[in-house]
Amino acid sequence: MTLFVPFDGSELATTALEKAATFGELLDEDVLVVTVIPDDPQYAVERGWITDGEPFNSDEIAAGLQTQAGEIAPNATVRIERVSSDEPTATARTTVVREIRQVATDVEASIVFIGSKNAGSVIAPPSSVGGTVAGDHRYDVYVVRHPAIDVDPEEIADIDSMID
Repeated sequence: MTLFVPFDGSELATTALEKAATFGELLDEDVLVVTVIPDDPQYAVERGWITDGEPFNSDEIAAGLQTQAGEIAPNATVRIERVSSDEPTATARTTVVREIRQVATDVEASIVFIGSKNAGSVIAPPSSVGGTVAGDHRYDVYVVRHPAIDVDPEEIADIDSMID
């Protein structure tokens, strides 16, 4: 069983990776983090990987995302995929989605952890890859729609004390 996490460094993807890492530890399963980087500077700007006008360097982007993912889930395997945006009928987003789905299939992912506000919604914005990846029926999907919230352990009630 492979727990699979598409990772773009966003807050929701970070929370999805945290959840996958926790599941991986509890279930003693491998966690595979995949970042897909198209050769499209505008896509990189939209994801916050670079600022508008900053030179596009996929190696620097890959190194930064790999480091970030490794800090979040040190036991996970991080895989960087680079894709070309040259296909005239496909957008960078379409190419990224296609690659994520292909890798999930290749590794026989059992659960895909997606950080997306819109995955599973009836209407998803064109910039979201989550909705399309979540639509694949070859694997289960865990959708993270809200970023992690820090909870003070003192505020958590002891469940045993609630049982009479």
